[in-house]
Amino acid sequence: MSLLTHLLACLFGIGSWVSINGLWVELPLVVPQIPEGWYLPSYLSVLIQMANVGPLFVTLMHRFRPDALNETVVIYVIIGLGAVASFLLGFFWKETVVVAGVPRSVALFVLTFFLAAVDCTSSVTFLPFMMRLKPQYLTTYFIGEGVSGLLPALVALVQGVGLVHCMNSTQTLNDTGRAATHSLQAHYQPANFSAEVFFFFLSAMMLVCLLAFLLLNYHPSVAREHPNARYNNGVKESRRKMAEQRPMMDPYRPENPERRSTFGTGYYSWMQVFYIFVILAWVNALTNTVLPSVQSYSCLPYGNNAYHLSASLAAVSNPLACFIAMFIPIRSLVFMGALTAVGSAVGAYIMAMAVLSPCPLLVNDTSGGAVIVLAWILFILSLSYVKVIIGVILRDEGHSALVWCGAVVQLGSLLGAVTMFPLVSVYDYFSSGDPCNTKCP
Repeated sequence: MSLLTHLLACLFGIGSWVSINGLWVELPLVVPQIPEGWYLPSYLSVLIQMANVGPLFVTLMHRFRPDALNETVVIYVIIGLGAVASFLLGFFWKETVVVAGVPRSVALFVLTFFLAAVDCTSSVTFLPFMMRLKPQYLTTYFIGEGVSGLLPALVALVQGVGLVHCMNSTQTLNDTGRAATHSLQAHYQPANFSAEVFFFFLSAMMLVCLLAFLLLNYHPSVAREHPNARYNNGVKESRRKMAEQRPMMDPYRPENPERRSTFGTGYYSWMQVFYIFVILAWVNALTNTVLPSVQSYSCLPYGNNAYHLSASLAAVSNPLACFIAMFIPIRSLVFMGALTAVGSAVGAYIMAMAVLSPCPLLVNDTSGGAVIVLAWILFILSLSYVKVIIGVILRDEGHSALVWCGAVVQLGSLLGAVTMFPLVSVYDYFSSGDPCNTKCP
């Protein structure tokens, strides 16, 4: 296998979600300087789900007019749009417009919608494009997709985003200045560089993704890695059949298995296909929207260090799971279900701690912070492995299967967001812990 192709596939995968992931980790710097304040995450969640109009359009076109949609052109357009939107965000994210007498960050909302449309649409275009390469490179792509969350987090860590210092604060009873109470207040540390520089970095990463995509299409050494040189865009039935060749990563699949369904190669029955897609939707709902929306509630009561460790190590766990799947690809559907159950059980513990916030279990014990950090690592590690294995399985079922894979990923994320938005933002079901003043019995 070509190391260059592995590198390009990884860089291509980084461009899939780096913009939105970067925007999320930059929120502690953005929020204090815009009129929406901490309501911004709720607005962003709605905008990101509205942007699913992009993958919906691509999926419908693939289903009803497959010959009319040029996959390569769509990818060029969305990567270019992502680079431009990230660049403009560096100039206009603080600009406001008065709407109904209230200042609103209209430019931020519009540009975020375009970034979300780019990243959401990548789920139904980037994955099918990887059909042009040998199956081994799909796992490398997933590593890049995991790094798209890790890289902005590391840059934000260098930037100093979200670092809190607990400082003494004195409150007075009256105008005489007599001290009444002393308490600790959380103060955010000034960033090492501005949000504008961070957004320009995101734009540069999208340009790197664009360069990687160009080389994946035209570099001679990459062309030698194509399973079949005549495969083009996955729209002609004869070419599609060539691309849907017997997988290289599953030596245990029979040479000529009996067709059990009309899905892909027919290797899986419709019940098994339904099972795979249900797990895919469930796993993406948990990892993309449900648990991330309550991460601060589950971790902050244990202290700021526990929160930052859980966020950083969880970001590392995603590409680590992809790396493990590259060498140990266990494709058993039973194992997939068991691992999903383990990850879901750990996720249930995390959710329980978020519900109990600001006084979760072991809040006054050092072991409590260690347990919640380990829980986040195991949660992301197990379910990220499941996502990669499902992607590898569906890759072997053909181009169309990967399009539906991307669509179900977005559907799961949408259902998770629709479920959590009212609980977190409307009904205030969760209570946040103060990293400096958590007082529990």
